[in-house]
Amino acid sequence: MSLPIVAIIGRPNVGKSTLFNRLLKRRMAVVDDKPGVTRDRNYASTTWNRKEFYLVDTGGFVPESRIEMERLVKAQAEIAISEADLVLFLVDVKVGAQNIDLEIANRLRKMEKKVLLVANKVDHQKDEADIHPLNKLGLGEPMPVSGLNGRNIGELLDLISQSLLEESVREGIKESIRVAVIGRPNVGKSSFVNAL
Repeated sequence: MSLPIVAIIGRPNVGKSTLFNRLLKRRMAVVDDKPGVTRDRNYASTTWNRKEFYLVDTGGFVPESRIEMERLVKAQAEIAISEADLVLFLVDVKVGAQNIDLEIANRLRKMEKKVLLVANKVDHQKDEADIHPLNKLGLGEPMPVSGLNGRNIGELLDLISQSLLEESVREGIKESIRVAVIGRPNVGKSSFVNAL
């Protein structure tokens, strides 16, 4: 059985690589204030509450760009989303939900993936008041964190573990329930199944 995959997605410069490093408890991704440093997917495994999973850092997702490099980075992010069992959609609470965030949220809803909305850069409790406008993204209650100083990272990891556990239980139920209807020819097997 392969490990579940958790992808960190968001527009450029919302702190994806900083959060990636914080969740791993080690520096694996290059972090810079300048956007566009991360271009490819970066995978690393981690464990929380005896639940092991892969974490994937991605470059800044720009949905409708004409710049070739941004289009290539977006393609890498889309691969990460398609592989993911869980998507962390990271938004910068300091600047709020931008049009690009709304576009990404719409794409994620269409992909029918399990998504946790994560409000980054909530460095102090007073910043938590700024998360409420993020509800307009329509992806549930935002989880306030600070990738930079580690605020609420344990709670986010708990939420990730819980979400992955719920998903594995759902998958297990789907795989474990199988019904066979057998019988002689022309006794109504198909009619019986259709009536269910």
